Amino acid sequence: MAEKPDRLSRLFRLDGRIALVTGASSGIGLTMATTLAEAGARVVLSARRADVLERAAAEIRAAGGDAACVAGDVSQTEDLPAFAAKAAACFGAPDILVNAAGINPRQSWETVSIETWQHTLALNLSAPFFLARELVPAMLEKGWGKIINIASLQSVRAFPNGAPYGASKGGVMQLTRAMAEAWSANSSGITCNAIAPGFFKTGLTESLFEQPEVIQSLARQTIIGRNGEAEDLQGVTVFLASAASDYITGQTIFLDGGWTAK
Repeated sequence: MAEKPDRLSRLFRLDGRIALVTGASSGIGLTMATTLAEAGARVVLSARRADVLERAAAEIRAAGGDAACVAGDVSQTEDLPAFAAKAAACFGAPDILVNAAGINPRQSWETVSIETWQHTLALNLSAPFFLARELVPAMLEKGWGKIINIASLQSVRAFPNGAPYGASKGGVMQLTRAMAEAWSANSSGITCNAIAPGFFKTGLTESLFEQPEVIQSLARQTIIGRNGEAEDLQGVTVFLASAASDYITGQTIFLDGGWTAK
């Protein structure tokens, strides 16, 4: 019995691992980055604003974790090779990638511009693939890697004013399968999965949480009866980033309180 805690620790601890988290300055990305650091990974935080990133990294370091920052806009796919090299210069080549950067313009179909459409798909759908592709060779060399994408309820159902976002997140769900097919074969040690959150309070949903009647209505549409809290992300983050999930790939886990089960 004394060996069980050590065995479980080996399954879920991330000591010696290096994680790159995009969209890490706030919301889901920041929660996941902090969680990975608490589990023992050295974490590279990325978003566009360097000052906000540095504050987040400082909080992780103050709590005893290892964190560095690389500011950048991952929607600029032509810059991703240089961006990946900067991330690797912090602690070494990342073997965990969390693609949490995203945007939801919430515009009616009549008002969506070509620019809005292209930017939404570039950030939400193109960046996860092209950034992962930059990191996969080092993961293959190590024989281990974890790619975690962020899908959505809109990966499987439509919401008002959500055409570009829904298209991008539907694509993320299929892209996750395609990434797994491409990179998990032949015992590569790489897995690729996605988390599809329900309604959590983030920068993308802040306006909804300012409307109590809307938030209460959304909570009633879950089975559990409430909307998501930051702590709800922690377990699935560690699970998908650790050896505990080595036989799971190409899957999307709906972290939604049962919303999609009803």
